Amino acid sequence: MAQALYIPVKESIKYLKQQLRKSNTVTFPRLRMLIEMKKAGKSGITKRELMEKAGSCSQSIHTWRTNYKLGGLSSLLKHNRGGYKPNSFTPTELSKLDKLVHNTENNIVGYKELQRWVKKEFNKEIKYNTLLKFMVSHFKTKIKVARKVHVLTHIAANVV
Repeated sequence: MAQALYIPVKESIKYLKQQLRKSNTVTFPRLRMLIEMKKAGKSGITKRELMEKAGSCSQSIHTWRTNYKLGGLSSLLKHNRGGYKPNSFTPTELSKLDKLVHNTENNIVGYKELQRWVKKEFNKEIKYNTLLKFMVSHFKTKIKVARKVHVLTHIAANVV
């Protein structure tokens, strides 16, 4: 049977529970681990018990305990997951795209044409799926849209 490891937790249980309420999905199990370590006191707690109570794997528990021992709470709560990815379009290009999407008289029928338009106008090679996801998330465009036979027939019908 593994030895219980004692790592002194400086923060109070009350403070840790406050932080737990504010936490996100990444930091929640880490704080649960700290609370359980604090509750165990000087007798310590085994990695297996922490795994069960925090709901995480042994490698995560090992890494988190090491991080806390070396750098404290701030080191434990820091995570190196990806996050912010800069936009591939500048604000002026975004405004041009917005005007194009909301203009009923544009001749863009599909995302392939839009991809060619972006290449011609902005001189940017953007993958089809990237452009599709970007347009759906930013401008709420749809893949399948009922369209008129020709854009100019709509204008001609209004003139007559």
